[in-house]
Amino acid sequence: MVWVCTSLIGMDIHSTSKNPVTLLGLGDMGTALARAWLAAGHPLTVWNRTPEKAEPLAGQGARTVAGPAEAVAAATGPIVLCLLDDASVGEALDGIDLHGKDVINLTTSTPAQAQQRARWAEDRGARFLDGGIMAIPPMIGRPETGGYIFYSGDHALFERHREALAVPAGAEFVGEDPGHAALHDIALLSAMTGMFAGITHAFALVGPEKDLDRARFATLLAEWLGAMSGAAHGMAAQLESGGYTEGVTSNLAMMAAANDTLLATARDQSVDPRLLTPYMELMRLRVAQGHGDEGLAGAVGLLGGE
Repeated sequence: MVWVCTSLIGMDIHSTSKNPVTLLGLGDMGTALARAWLAAGHPLTVWNRTPEKAEPLAGQGARTVAGPAEAVAAATGPIVLCLLDDASVGEALDGIDLHGKDVINLTTSTPAQAQQRARWAEDRGARFLDGGIMAIPPMIGRPETGGYIFYSGDHALFERHREALAVPAGAEFVGEDPGHAALHDIALLSAMTGMFAGITHAFALVGPEKDLDRARFATLLAEWLGAMSGAAHGMAAQLESGGYTEGVTSNLAMMAAANDTLLATARDQSVDPRLLTPYMELMRLRVAQGHGDEGLAGAVGLLGGE
């Protein structure tokens, strides 16, 4: 839940001393961002393609405008975009004068799209930051949930608006390449997808067992995954040094052999192993190349990432 300071209701929020923010896009995430800035006392101008979504925010002190051109023209602070996709950004700002404006794009995009959008903005005389939101709407405005937003691009622009950017969630600058925020975002989401695949397979394995306490199993599963997540640091160190055998306690040869037991158990439990087998194949291939004494870092190169 996103809390809105009741003392702001009915007052002229534009009379506060906080820097103004202009927000284009009021989907679930955009609305959560808007409420966080309002609660923190930032004067807020909002636009949404469907005007009805802006009405509740107007009642909380936001200024609503009829179109993006009006919003951009009146902006004296950051113009934050939280739209459907990169194409929506181009459509919303098509033909609008951006000269001298600070554009901060929180719309989900690929690294290449972010780089292209940065050039697009700079060609129009704007300063540009791209962002990747590592949170879901209920986490916005609630720092205790641990949500944060990656930013990349113009570092001076990030510093200029750091205070406002840190209101909805933690603000993490990850480089002057405009594509790095999206790259961090997608990389972390990709890791999460792999984790969810493992969780799905694990629950499929225990699914047929009628007397198994799934709530207790979920606790054990979450604790185990948390304990194993530290392996990321070891892999990073090996990738940096190129020493793929450094500090290895469970090598690839051993893990590849143990995969046979995982697959046999899946067969016995009538579970399709398709969520595991692609990764197991990478491990098998790396061992076949003569690297059975390594850890998992060597498999990164098989995917083209090194």
